[in-house]
Amino acid sequence: MGWPGPGFTGKKKEDIMLETGRAAVRLVKLASVVLLAAAAAAAFSPGALAQAGNVKLEWITWSFFRITSPAGKVIITNPFITGNPDAAAGIRLEEVGKPNLILVTDAHRDEVGDAVAIAKASGARIITPSFEFGTLLTGWGVPEAQVMRRNPGGRFAWEGITIRVVGSVHGSGGTDPGSKFPVYGGIAAGFVVTFENGYTLYFMGSSAATQDMALWAELYKPDAMIFLMSGFTEPLDAATAIKLVAGKSPNLKTLIPHHQRVAPPPGAITVADVRKALDSMGVSIPITSLAPKQSVELKK
Repeated sequence: MGWPGPGFTGKKKEDIMLETGRAAVRLVKLASVVLLAAAAAAAFSPGALAQAGNVKLEWITWSFFRITSPAGKVIITNPFITGNPDAAAGIRLEEVGKPNLILVTDAHRDEVGDAVAIAKASGARIITPSFEFGTLLTGWGVPEAQVMRRNPGGRFAWEGITIRVVGSVHGSGGTDPGSKFPVYGGIAAGFVVTFENGYTLYFMGSSAATQDMALWAELYKPDAMIFLMSGFTEPLDAATAIKLVAGKSPNLKTLIPHHQRVAPPPGAITVADVRKALDSMGVSIPITSLAPKQSVELKK
C-alpha cells in the first residue's frame, strides 16, 4: 500500500519522521542523565571512596604504628608506650584514641605493650599471632569477644580489610603482669594486611629472614614492607628478608623499618647499613625512614 494509507493524520511523511527522530533524541538524553546519575552515586558511595583513597601509615616509635585505611578504619601495631625508653618522642596512652583493630606479633613486653589497656578502653579487637596468646589476653582481662584467635596460616576479614597471619622466626615468651612469672605466649607471627582498595602491607614482626617470606610474597604480592631493624640486627639478614619479598612481589615499592631507637646506641644497625646491604644484592627499592609521629601516604 502506498503513502498515504489508512490512518493518515494529515501530516506529511517528512514531518512524522522528524518528530520520531526528535523523540528518539529525547529518549537518548534521558537515558544518559539516568546513567550519569547512577555513575555519580556509585562514585561517591562509601565503597567507591574507599577504593579511591590511600593508606596512611604513622610511625609512633619502636614497632608501634598507627595505620588508617582508605575507609577510615584504624589499625595499630605493637602499642608499646608504658616502659618504652622512647615514649617521650611518641604519644601518651590517652592519645591513642579508639582504634578498630590491634595487631600484636608476639608476647614480648615491647610487642604487647599497652594492647590490653587500649583494648579494654576502646573495644578494639586484637588479632593474635597464636591461639595460646589469646588465652593470655583473656586471662589479663580482655573480653573474649575482642580476642580474634588466629595462628600462622589464619585469616581475619572485616569491613573490606583482610589480615593474614604468617610465620615468624622469633620467640614469644611473656611475663605475667601480676605474678611477674614467665608465661608461654605461643608462637610469634607477622601480618599481611590488604586494605579496602587492594593495597597490601607486609609487617614482618621481629622475624629473622626465612625462605617462607618468598612464598608469602608470591601469594599476597605486598606493595609495602615493614622490616625489622632492631638494635643489633645483622644488616645482611634484614636485606635478605627484603630481597626474598622483592623477588616474588613486583608490587613492592616501599620499605619502612621498625624497632629502631630514636637515638640508636653506638654500633646499632642503621638505614645506611641496610641500604648498603641491599645495594650489594641488587635491590634498589628505596627505604622510607620516618621520625616519631611522622606519617606517609601509601598508594599504588
